[in-house]
Amino acid sequence: MRGSIDGLGSSAPIGMMLPAVFADDDLAQRFVAGLDEVLAPILNVLDCMDTYFRPSLAPLDFAQWLGGWVGAETDGSEPEPLLRAAVAAAAYLHRVRGTRRGLAEAVRLAFGVEPEISESGAATWSARPLGPVPGEARPRLHVHLRLPDPTPADRYRLDSLVAAARPAHMPYTVQVTAARPAVPAEPAERTPER
Repeated sequence: MRGSIDGLGSSAPIGMMLPAVFADDDLAQRFVAGLDEVLAPILNVLDCMDTYFRPSLAPLDFAQWLGGWVGAETDGSEPEPLLRAAVAAAAYLHRVRGTRRGLAEAVRLAFGVEPEISESGAATWSARPLGPVPGEARPRLHVHLRLPDPTPADRYRLDSLVAAARPAHMPYTVQVTAARPAVPAEPAERTPER
């Protein structure tokens, strides 16, 4: 949390703004120097205000508050880089909310892993009217997430994330499983050189 910083100089010292009659008055200069010490952190924040609204530069506690302000899908347990990325992408995610791309991006930002999404919808075009309707008759959405070390909390978090980011009319299911470890490739046999 932010607070006072010992020795922080003011960007606008009050002593320099006093009328000339107080320039040599020791009591007046010491009094306003105390005010400068109290006001310096506030002036410093105001001088750097634009950086507070950039998730990549803001202090962590302010970035978390900013995430709630812009409606980022965070729960406070994600690592700092994922939190900052989710806050930075919040406006974009609101624009694509309810789409497959928006859902995949929201899950990727929350977990750091690309989800497998299967759904019943489809799109096509035809030059002739009354062609077959693409997709399945019953709407469905399934999101499968493979994590290195899944916990029951991950399934609950994925469920709440999908419930918020899916199309409103779409029934859904979620699944969280352990990722399969990569099988190391066998080294190829070398033929002796002649």
